[in-house]
Amino acid sequence: MSRIGVNLSIDVTKLDKARFYKGAKGTYANLTAYIDSEKDQYDQNGGIQEQATQDERANKVKMPFVGNVKIFWTDSPEIGGSPKQAEHAAALADEDIPF
Repeated sequence: MSRIGVNLSIDVTKLDKARFYKGAKGTYANLTAYIDSEKDQYDQNGGIQEQATQDERANKVKMPFVGNVKIFWTDSPEIGGSPKQAEHAAALADEDIPF
C-alpha cells in the first residue's frame, strides 16, 4: 500500500455557502480533489472543486476551482517517492492516529 501526503489550499471565499450542510459534528462542504503525480508550472499536483451533484454531472456543469493540491511526500516510487520519504511514512504509520 502506498501512502501520499498532500497539502490542500482552499480559497474559502469561492465556496458556495448554499452548498454547505449541517452534520452531527459540524458544518461541511463536499469537495473533489484531482491529483496528478506530475507537478504543473505552478509546482502544484492538482486542483480542488466543489463536488457536483448528480444532476450537475448529467448536465456537464463545470464546477469552479476553489483550491490547489500539492504532494509533500510519498513512499511510492511511481510518484517520485524517495527512501527518506518512505522512512517518514513508516514513522507516521507507527504513530497512534485516531482515524
